[in-house]
Amino acid sequence: MTTPQETAQGASRAGLSYGFGAYGIWGLVPLFWPLLKPAGAGEILAHRMVWSLGVVAILLLCIRRWAWAGELLRDPRRLALVTVAAAVITVNWGVYIWAVNAGHVVEASLGYFINPLVSIALGVLLLGERLRPAQWVAVGTGVASVLVLAVGYGKPPWISLVLAFSFGAYGLAKKKVNLGGIESLAAETALQFLPALGFLIWLGARGEATFTSEGAGHAVLLASTGIVTAVPLVFFGAAAIRVPLSTLGLLQYLAPVFQFGLGILYFHEEMPAARWAGFGLVWIALILLTWDALRTARANRRTAERLRTAVREAEAVRDPAGAEVAPVRDGAGAPVRDGAEAPVREA
Repeated sequence: MTTPQETAQGASRAGLSYGFGAYGIWGLVPLFWPLLKPAGAGEILAHRMVWSLGVVAILLLCIRRWAWAGELLRDPRRLALVTVAAAVITVNWGVYIWAVNAGHVVEASLGYFINPLVSIALGVLLLGERLRPAQWVAVGTGVASVLVLAVGYGKPPWISLVLAFSFGAYGLAKKKVNLGGIESLAAETALQFLPALGFLIWLGARGEATFTSEGAGHAVLLASTGIVTAVPLVFFGAAAIRVPLSTLGLLQYLAPVFQFGLGILYFHEEMPAARWAGFGLVWIALILLTWDALRTARANRRTAERLRTAVREAEAVRDPAGAEVAPVRDGAGAPVRDGAEAPVREA
């Protein structure tokens, strides 16, 4: 018979596997986009939008989860936020695809390294969140890294900044919308669908579409952009309900680490000394940020444990029926010592 502890351990292991799967796919996806050439970034992006909607629609049909759509359509504020999310993720996807296929994998990876720092900065600027001292130091170190990289590149690392800020804004909008991962992607791609389809039809009319001109294999690869988009999102959702958020926070760095490694080792992109220095500062900032997050999580767990202990101690003074055991008092209201009989109060 499986014990609850063994069940929890099994769920945790499964969650880690799903987490590694999600971030592993996101980290290795730079290997996929070059396979879609000679299609340009715009055509690849449009196919990603169109086919992603098809994949998530099938998933929603399988799990029979549609009630959210009516609720969303009746809420103009949330619908507006979904529109914002769809717009900024369009920018993010398009810039990332272009960057990878144009030979800027390392700079693209930097965008996802600094994204946690950008998300914190957006929280301060837009939500009025207060930072702990370690977070301030991490954000300041991140700003210094961008300045160093601007010197190393000879210009601001705009690809990294666009990716980081667009994904940060996307996360902020999704937080306000409060939809599940699959539902959110379905809503966003539903808004993207008609413009994307119109763009593909326009490309075809100009004779510039590659979907029908580069063979069946190329068409299948373009169609599979929907799977490449949806599968890691499903894995992430499965991981999120099985492992602590602190663990997911650590796993999120797998994707840019893989991307950075591919840029250096597989795509052989250059890394002069100034660029190494900038990345080094980013990594120091992330180490500090992670240390602070783990320390805060441990402190919160200790506080929660103390509260549970206090509740148990309070319950210990209650009788089995749940009523508090009040001291026995005599007729004058004075407590009676243990072993003494309380006098009977006459009417």
